[in-house]
Amino acid sequence: MKLWPLLLLPLTAQAATTIVFDTDCGYFGDDGAALTMVLRSPDNVRISAITAVSGNVWAAETAGYLGEILHLLGRAEWKPYIGAQMPLIHSVDMAKLEGALEFEGAFSNPLQLAPPVRPSALDAIAAAIKHSPGRITILALGPMTNVAMLIRLYPDLETKIQRIVFMGGNVHVGGNASHAAEFNFWFDPEAAQIVLRSRIPEKVMFPLDICNRAVLNKGRFDEIVAAGTPLTARYKEDYGMRYPGFLKDPHATGYLWDELAAAWLLDTGFVTRQESDWLDIDTRFGKTYGATVPLDRKLAPSATPVRVMLDLDYPRLWSLYKRLLTAR
Repeated sequence: MKLWPLLLLPLTAQAATTIVFDTDCGYFGDDGAALTMVLRSPDNVRISAITAVSGNVWAAETAGYLGEILHLLGRAEWKPYIGAQMPLIHSVDMAKLEGALEFEGAFSNPLQLAPPVRPSALDAIAAAIKHSPGRITILALGPMTNVAMLIRLYPDLETKIQRIVFMGGNVHVGGNASHAAEFNFWFDPEAAQIVLRSRIPEKVMFPLDICNRAVLNKGRFDEIVAAGTPLTARYKEDYGMRYPGFLKDPHATGYLWDELAAAWLLDTGFVTRQESDWLDIDTRFGKTYGATVPLDRKLAPSATPVRVMLDLDYPRLWSLYKRLLTAR
């Protein structure tokens, strides 16, 4: 394991990063906040495509929610592409056999399917990479199904992705879907394994280790909703009445998850500790299904290591988050 030096560099101007925004966005939540952050930072990030995958909700629902959020952001011209609508192997029936789970995401609701439409999310991601080889960052904020399918359908594009920045997994802490596994990796463990074993040149991971340090409480929630914009009204409805339900329980606790991966594209300096690991996923069905584990490098000798983000300067992150969520 290689320790990386502290990243406490000031925020400086840099060329905009071109990204594919891959998400399992629900009503708003961390995915909606992450989308807001990158769309309101055009000097830092340019979006090539917005793609939907099943996870928190089914991909068809994600596309609908994205349309509503994009309308609130004044960016209704963006049309999300729908990708994988089911995990590679994991299923509702399998989840029923896994015992008590903290969060089942889309598995807890009846399947909603979208009719096949071309171009699909995979077409859009492949087109972006072919157009700009070596210059596309995939910001993966949900299960890895779309990215894994891309790697299997277009193996020649694997090394032409500049980097993948993702929220998922848990390295030194417990899970939040099962005791062993973080939700995004738990929902499609086989897809996460394909990506972690891949030759994508750079992998930047925001696991629960760092997300657990970005606590969202009622006071911080109030700071956002006080802006009184149409967007923060949706934020208020979601975080207030759904998860974590601050309007029903002022003592509730939430976390920033996907927002951290998005924020890193805008200011890498809020991360204060990271390490480099070769990582894999436990795909044996059972209590540890979806857990993040060390990679046996004999199984994937060409795999690249993962930069694992572990700690942060929360006031610095919150300042960025609040500014972008409350902008008018």
